[in-house]
Amino acid sequence: MSNEETLDQEQLEESGSVGARLKQAREAAGLELAQVAAETRIPQRHLLTIENGSLADLPARTYAVGFSRTYARLVGLDEREIVEQVRNELAEGDENGAAPAKFEPGDPARVPGRGLAWFALFAAILLIGGIYAFYNSYFAPGLGPAPLQDPREEVAAQVEENGEEPVQAAAPAPTGPVVFTSEMDGTWVKFYDANGERLYEAQMAVGDSFTVPADAEGPQVWTGRPYALAITIGGRAVPKLSEEDEVVKDVPITAEALLARADRPASPNGATPPNGG
Repeated sequence: MSNEETLDQEQLEESGSVGARLKQAREAAGLELAQVAAETRIPQRHLLTIENGSLADLPARTYAVGFSRTYARLVGLDEREIVEQVRNELAEGDENGAAPAKFEPGDPARVPGRGLAWFALFAAILLIGGIYAFYNSYFAPGLGPAPLQDPREEVAAQVEENGEEPVQAAAPAPTGPVVFTSEMDGTWVKFYDANGERLYEAQMAVGDSFTVPADAEGPQVWTGRPYALAITIGGRAVPKLSEEDEVVKDVPITAEALLARADRPASPNGATPPNGG
């Protein structure tokens, strides 16, 4: 290491930056960088970027916050304090005019997920339909055929006949294959059935997906990054297992179970309980 690099590293440690604190805690615990990568499943190059104080060089802010939190937990530092310091350092970098991270193919912060793309298409269709309806009702009223019966009279007739207000039919629930797609590199996940038989286990890269077999009995999932897995049922997006950096295990992932989770109210911290109960 050159004198200039040694000086930069000494200044980094004296500054008390996130990278310096994590490195000092790692060395105090007697851990090599490769051991931390194996324990946290974070690529070693990202860990080195964090220790060098180059948080802005990570592909996205999500990486900087999530990876630093996981690293802090392993070496025994206060996770909340580290996350707050990461956000402050990123904010200081923005104020100093730091250049935005270079766009990389597959960057989950810049490439929309499949669920987001479907949502955007659906929103565009609704917008076009709304504009068309507004034009017909506001600029060209009365062009369409008049209704045979006033809708209010029709509702009143139903109330008089049935003795209760008519019930609107609920939108049909999505059906079809359940697909999990990774939105981040290095996302470890294991899928298995009710008997513990493994269906699929891998460290998924961005864009990798797994379709739950239709004949799987009581399929479940185990992962430490529920926020990195987009879920669709029959091509329609449903909420993720959790938006928090937490381990979820033995969570049922049939279409019925996932839809039931989506219908449950969120817990006080904003996340649906991860254990499926």
